[in-house]
Amino acid sequence: MAPVAGPAPEPARAGRARRGAAWIRPAVGLAVLAALVAYVGAGPFLAGLRLIDAPALAAALGIGVITTVCCAWRWSLVAGGLGVRLPMGAAVAHCYRAVFLNSTLPGGVLGDVHRAVRHGRDAGDMARGVRAVVWERTAGQVVQLVIAVAVLAAFPSPVRRYLPALAAAFVVAAVALVLAARAVPRSGASRLARAARTAIADVRSGLLARRTWAGVVFASAVVFAGHLATFMVAARTAGADAPLSRLLPLTLLALLAMALPLNVGGFGPREGVAAWAFAAAGLTAAQGVATGTVYGALVLVASLPGAVVLLVRRLPRPEPGNCR
Repeated sequence: MAPVAGPAPEPARAGRARRGAAWIRPAVGLAVLAALVAYVGAGPFLAGLRLIDAPALAAALGIGVITTVCCAWRWSLVAGGLGVRLPMGAAVAHCYRAVFLNSTLPGGVLGDVHRAVRHGRDAGDMARGVRAVVWERTAGQVVQLVIAVAVLAAFPSPVRRYLPALAAAFVVAAVALVLAARAVPRSGASRLARAARTAIADVRSGLLARRTWAGVVFASAVVFAGHLATFMVAARTAGADAPLSRLLPLTLLALLAMALPLNVGGFGPREGVAAWAFAAAGLTAAQGVATGTVYGALVLVASLPGAVVLLVRRLPRPEPGNCR
């Protein structure tokens, strides 16, 4: 009698779960795009691409330089705080390549995964290299959320009435994190205790240290302002002529939707939220879709230096002594 197969080993099940999740995320993005096409048609997508002109492309490239350099500076500060060397030149190249990969691959985060692993290998400390990217991205998201709540509170938007509850949730979460950090035992060999102590040490040295926190906050604010400015350029390019005070919170909501790793090359939730926000504010869903489409194209163009970095790194280097 053939032996009865037992349950799959835990690592195998975990691997299958990760592969399944990797397919679910872009599938959700495709489902959102399919729903938008069914609702507004393909016209807004195509119209948005046709409206892109040279001034919009030039603006996107210029803003992209500023945001990429600030991302690289923030990353270099955090990595230095964690004791991992990261020169600015290398950081800028890695960030450009990451933006290009995020803009062209499903999920929107694979470029950051690549730069984390690559930097860890180059630095000879995989754990710290990966943690530097995680904390750098986390700091950017926190600053983005704080600015977003302030802007949404200052201007009329479809979510304005929910902001008090959202702000209260942020305060509760912050207090809970502080209390959890204080409750972490200073000794103990369990995996959870070690991970918690490492996280607390990383935050203290990589984010809250005197030599890093101001630069991290400033760089994050500039990066967020650059992304928002690109979205405003996209809105104007797509034909949205509403006042700036009306467009700003709408584009901000679409920008926040990009934090969800449920997209295909950046497309999906961004266009869905833009369609909803524009329609809820008295504009049209088609304008929202066109704005999101233009933004995606502008970001892709702004990331093209990353394609050059990717190509150059893949080219074989000449062997010493072979030059004529």
